[in-house]
Amino acid sequence: MRSSLRLDAVLVQAVIAGALSFSHLHDLAQAAGQSGWKAWAYPVSVDLLLVASWHRLRTLRNTDAPRQAAWIWFTVALAASLGANVATAGLLDLADVPDWLRILVAGWPALAFLGGTLLAHSPVPTSQQDEAAPAPDEADEGRDQPDRPAPVRDLPVPPEPAQPEPEAIAPATAAPALPAVPSVPPALIAHARKLADSHQAATGHAIDRDTLRSRLGVPAPMADAIAAQLA
Repeated sequence: MRSSLRLDAVLVQAVIAGALSFSHLHDLAQAAGQSGWKAWAYPVSVDLLLVASWHRLRTLRNTDAPRQAAWIWFTVALAASLGANVATAGLLDLADVPDWLRILVAGWPALAFLGGTLLAHSPVPTSQQDEAAPAPDEADEGRDQPDRPAPVRDLPVPPEPAQPEPEAIAPATAAPALPAVPSVPPALIAHARKLADSHQAATGHAIDRDTLRSRLGVPAPMADAIAAQLA
């Protein structure tokens, strides 16, 4: 319980510095002609610009986006706060504020509004947009290619047909191959007929197949075909 009530020294210093800077900004604005609630609005405006620029710097810390603008506005707000602290430390006669300081104090609200608007409405860094946006391939998958076939792994596999048992297959009976009858040219038939007639006249017997084959010089199947046509 005692440890939970312990105050952080850094937090205490921040509260003291904020209160003193707030008071100094109020006194400087009041001395420059901003009275009433307007004098209290100036320190709020400076502190809000400091917070907005610091938040912007922390947002861009882990990105590659440029941070020059955030540093510029942080420096401007810090200079306004430090300037008020120094001006109210006795170096400036608050009863007779110079005209240039009155001009700066009067123009501060517009300057702070411009800086806060630019910091708050700057575009999101590229790296954050890439993380938030879906990948083009994933976003367009199935939309730009309506006729794209489904992957093979997603298609249902048809069942394989049942194979009959080996013993159930009846052996096929092969038909006997018929010998091919060679075609004999008519000129060869006429020549063979002349040889057969000459052999018949010389020997008195019909010419046999072997003699016909040797006289014609043809293979045995063709000699058989010629003899069949001579018979």
